Amino acid sequence: MPNDVDVSRLRQEILAKVGEYYRLAHASQGQNAPFVPGETFVNYGGRVYDERELQAGVEAILDFWLTDGPRAEAFSDDLEAYLGLKHILTVNSGSSGNLVAMTTLRSAQLDRPLQAGDEVITPAATFPTTVAPIVQNGLIPVFVDCKVGTYNIDVDLLEAGLSDRTRAVFVPHILGNPVEMDAVMAFAAAHGLYVIEDTCDALGSVYDGKPCGTFGHLATFSFYPAHHITTGEGGAVGTNDSRLHHIAHTIRDWGRDCWCDYRSDRNGECGHRFDWEIPGLGEPYDHRYYFTEIGYNLKMTDVQAAIGIPQIAKLESFVAARKRNFRVLYEGLLPYQDRLILPKWSPKADPAWFAFTLAVPETAPFTRRELNDYLKERKIETRYLFAGNILHQPGYANIPHRVATPLTETDRVLKSALFIGVYPGMDDARLDYMLQAFEDFLA
Repeated sequence: MPNDVDVSRLRQEILAKVGEYYRLAHASQGQNAPFVPGETFVNYGGRVYDERELQAGVEAILDFWLTDGPRAEAFSDDLEAYLGLKHILTVNSGSSGNLVAMTTLRSAQLDRPLQAGDEVITPAATFPTTVAPIVQNGLIPVFVDCKVGTYNIDVDLLEAGLSDRTRAVFVPHILGNPVEMDAVMAFAAAHGLYVIEDTCDALGSVYDGKPCGTFGHLATFSFYPAHHITTGEGGAVGTNDSRLHHIAHTIRDWGRDCWCDYRSDRNGECGHRFDWEIPGLGEPYDHRYYFTEIGYNLKMTDVQAAIGIPQIAKLESFVAARKRNFRVLYEGLLPYQDRLILPKWSPKADPAWFAFTLAVPETAPFTRRELNDYLKERKIETRYLFAGNILHQPGYANIPHRVATPLTETDRVLKSALFIGVYPGMDDARLDYMLQAFEDFLA
């Protein structure tokens, strides 16, 4: 039999060695590496971590709980506490979170489920996985325009998107910039609509004193490496509605109705595992194999969740760093407002910025491509703003949809917008270098 004292001692030695390994192999890499102007690549985003994340991941491996387990539960608890939400359901990506959330609203267990052919209002300037689950669920995306500057859905156009088939609104907080949720929720309440917030870019952002992701019926989050915290791949679905949470849990877990914790009792917490009726069978059935939804397997692993727990502990500092880095770039680029469209946000918004978005106005003496190529030459990483206009993307050009308003601003995004980084790995040297590059290009 193993000696518990020896096992514990060995475990602590392993974790101490992992800490030592981090200091030797990781501490001077990535954002911690010395910055050499013109030689060091300036990332738009990336992982910010220390020995705690490595130790947490290794400790989870030592326990060898490979699927979701106690650490996924602890991660959910921490995120619920941070956001003030009643329920957080971990999933394997923010995109899967969007799929689970949208599919939840199609459930026949709801009094008012969405039906095939129902319409969902959403912006055309978006990341594809906001639109994909609408289409995948047999629903019709109804596209309205955005606003260049905020890049969010133009809430003044929501009424223009309404029809007798409208059942939901799916709004992403683009690049951490909060949508005007008071207007969205008032519109939804007036017409009896569901609201899903895609908060994948906006963990830590606040609107009118309330965290983004806590306004709608459902919200989604992403923990991809460039996002506000990371578990590698990973995401979550949040809600204050216990029924929606139960359905989402079922859809995430193969469509299985049961989600008892079997770690302590193989008969399940309810004690009625083998007491479930299947019509026509004539005898009770195992609740572990009782399926009430057409579902998937989209769970987060316990190793991912283990890495996420120390990330949540750092979230406030990450948010503060993003805000500070954004402010430095914004103030540094103010002199060039005649040649660049700088970010805009609502007076009620307190964004935890994902990135710093710029658009090149039609009157500028250069194009986006010229600016982008120059930044690339200076080793400054850029991204165009997601899909631009989603309907111009080959995979979405022929989807069933309705265009409710002219997409004039969305087409401007397609042609003129790009973003650079503000992630917590930025330091003064990198920020100064970026500002100097813009000055050299624009002077």
